[in-house]
Amino acid sequence: MNGEKPRLRWRLREAGLDGVTLLVLPGVLFVLALFIYPFLYGLGLSFHPAKGDWLANYRRFFSDPFLWRTIPTTLLIAAPVTVLNVVLSVPVALRVRRMRRQRLLTTILVIPITLGTVMVAEGLLTYLGPRGWLNRTLILFGIASGPVHLVHNYWGVMLSLLISGFPFTFLLTLSYVTGIDPSLEQAGAMLGARARQRFRHILLPLLAPGLAITLALAFVQAFTVFPSAILVGDPAGATRVISIAAYQAAYEQFDYSLASAIAMLMAGVQVVIIVALLGARSLLFRGPASSGKG
Repeated sequence: MNGEKPRLRWRLREAGLDGVTLLVLPGVLFVLALFIYPFLYGLGLSFHPAKGDWLANYRRFFSDPFLWRTIPTTLLIAAPVTVLNVVLSVPVALRVRRMRRQRLLTTILVIPITLGTVMVAEGLLTYLGPRGWLNRTLILFGIASGPVHLVHNYWGVMLSLLISGFPFTFLLTLSYVTGIDPSLEQAGAMLGARARQRFRHILLPLLAPGLAITLALAFVQAFTVFPSAILVGDPAGATRVISIAAYQAAYEQFDYSLASAIAMLMAGVQVVIIVALLGARSLLFRGPASSGKG
């Protein structure tokens, strides 16, 4: 038996199957079973409509304003909240990394993730609703003559995504910020650079690749908004996002082929935005070697 083990290992190495490759196989099988197969199944289902040829679902989507307008509506919600979350996370992360009680503050800022989107939306209805604490306080002190409408509209969804999405972007940004060597910023200070100059010429170029990844991930999270758009938004009007259209096609119209087509378009828009972000990162922030060749 002792003589067979080296032979087996040698054969596996000759076939390109070392120990690391074997450890990766369970993860690959997991991705294939839960992501690749459902995607391919949905893609194939989208080309088999109940009526018409294989492109009937896509023609129906782009010919119906009630359907195709969900794309700009979703972008109008996802893009601003993504940028705002990332912009707010940078100064907060820069401040938190210098604090002694970093773990305590980080835990407090991450609490909204543990609550979930539905609980955050319910909390917004309690605090910001027409009879919520905020409106009662404003009316009591004479600041407002009537309730301020902050829910069941565009702003309600924006606030919900801001609260639930900020901890995610903050954690990613904090990981990038803490990975920067503090001696680089100290060297800039010794050379007379002010705080803004150090941020612009030292920290920002080092953070840019990570911020591009954070923007992409935060955008995907915001683009797939569903509970917030229904609970604190206007699902039949201003916040009728593309995920609601897919849900209605699948579970109200029972047209799973159309729902799959909408889901494929949803994924396509996200891929286009992510590719654009990563492409802009590579064009705007090139390494010293690539910039020297140009």
